[in-house]
Amino acid sequence: MSLNPYAPVSSLPDSKLSAPIDLNRVRSLFANPARIVESNFLRREVAARMHERLALVRIAPQYVLDAGCGEGADLATLQKHFPEAAMLGLDAAPAMLAAAMQAQMAARSTMNRLLQQWLPAGIGKGKNPAASVLCGDFAQLPLRMDAVDLVWSNLALHWHPQPDRVFAEWRRVLRQDGLLMFSCFGPDTFKELRAAFDVADGAPHALPFVDMHDFGDMLVNAGFSTPVMDMETLTVTYGSVEKLMDDVRAWGGNPLDTRRRGLLGRRAWQRVVQVLEQSRQADGKIPLTFEVIYGHAFRPAPKTRASGESIVRFDWPKK
Repeated sequence: MSLNPYAPVSSLPDSKLSAPIDLNRVRSLFANPARIVESNFLRREVAARMHERLALVRIAPQYVLDAGCGEGADLATLQKHFPEAAMLGLDAAPAMLAAAMQAQMAARSTMNRLLQQWLPAGIGKGKNPAASVLCGDFAQLPLRMDAVDLVWSNLALHWHPQPDRVFAEWRRVLRQDGLLMFSCFGPDTFKELRAAFDVADGAPHALPFVDMHDFGDMLVNAGFSTPVMDMETLTVTYGSVEKLMDDVRAWGGNPLDTRRRGLLGRRAWQRVVQVLEQSRQADGKIPLTFEVIYGHAFRPAPKTRASGESIVRFDWPKK
């Protein structure tokens, strides 16, 4: 099955920023895939919980878009869930896409070896486990309208400064009755870190993550139907401030345009460490909170024709 849904997209009108995020900074922070490896444990955990939700929805997509695919781990899982579907991974960081392509090549090589070893000649050929990958901006997708049946996005939306524009684009590329399923961080994420840095200086050191209810409003305004939003709080504990900070950096760091440009002074850093040390729990561990938001919604049938005429549907009573 070939995937060829590309077409130029006109620029979208300006909208209010949810946060002054520098997208070029985001790309540079994810330019080294090895740098974020330590944070993958939570991405895999959230992906597993998203798949539990996805299993409750009856859908058989032909084309699947993984928006913010990173190194491609979700592409492989989605392909197993929907073996007949064509997969497209999109990310803004070329280095992450290169890692995804390398993983796809390794998977294809392993599959070919297994087929040659266990199946008769000719059986299994044409089954291609590799997905297509594409570099692009969530809010300006190089895809035509009605291109995909499922948009999946795991812990990526919070890196974009204009989620309302992103939702509008995701709705545009979804076919009628297509499903959007995403996860992202909510406002309580890194609250311990934010409180510690507030003692040191007034500069922002973490993203001001968007509230779940605001996302729900954005989905409705973008034209999605029956959006379902929920959230849960996960807590990861650390034995040292150093390890906690290593993981925070592995999550991507601080891409805010209003971030502090210079290094934090020694005394200020000592105050940060002191606050974090004071938060140790009874077991001696330092907690770090993650508020994880989950959302899914469908693209509904159009209410008007392209000419502007209204579409009225009748449900006749069954005899």
